[in-house]
Amino acid sequence: MGKSCKILKIVGAGPGDPELLTVKAYKSIENAEIILFDNLINEEMLKIAPENCQKIYVGKHPYGEYVPQEDINALIVYYCSHFSNVVRLKGGDPYIFGRGFEEWFVAKELGVKVEYIPGISSMQGVGLSDIPLTHRGVSEGVWVLTGMKKNGDMAADLSLAVRCHSTVVIYMGMRKLAEIARIYLMHGEGDRPAAIIQRASRADEKKVVCKVKDLVKASQQAGMSHPAIIVIGEVVNLQHNLSAFVQQAHCV
Repeated sequence: MGKSCKILKIVGAGPGDPELLTVKAYKSIENAEIILFDNLINEEMLKIAPENCQKIYVGKHPYGEYVPQEDINALIVYYCSHFSNVVRLKGGDPYIFGRGFEEWFVAKELGVKVEYIPGISSMQGVGLSDIPLTHRGVSEGVWVLTGMKKNGDMAADLSLAVRCHSTVVIYMGMRKLAEIARIYLMHGEGDRPAAIIQRASRADEKKVVCKVKDLVKASQQAGMSHPAIIVIGEVVNLQHNLSAFVQQAHCV
């Protein structure tokens, strides 16, 4: 057996633009012996790694072919047993619906030191489309939900979130667009502004804006696909209605 692993770095690669990597993430890639990367990684980032670095694809295409999590865990065990600097490079932030902490647990069971390096989440990337997650007098907070729980169900909290004045952000919800629209319609909120943003920060980014009741139709017309972020709330239209909201805030 070769060298024992000194460290596993669970690194967030951000939404896609290599310039949005943190300095710490950049240095981790630059010094890696092994990189296990997923399908959300912009491959330009892999060019940062040294020439002798082994780059192993462990991607998961949503609802299609994928490397099972159990196999990824096994690869973490193998490479951490043979190399001293292993990087697990994950899109967005590994601890926001990225299953990063499951991989932390695998390494810890092996007795390996783990370093978590946060990344800019894809929900933060919506700001690049002039959609702030919060704005004074418009959004009181942010609800971040999964559209696909382990059993395939929609997050139950959506029925609570629809009643609040916070921005709602849904990950992995493209197969649940009809259900999302139905929940909002049931609560009389079908006209809330919504946006679907795919590949935020990349040159091939796609965005569609609509009312939440029209999510399915708008998605189909725009040719949106997985993965994408769904944002619901008045912040979606804020860039067009800012003067009205500012005037309203002064009157309160």
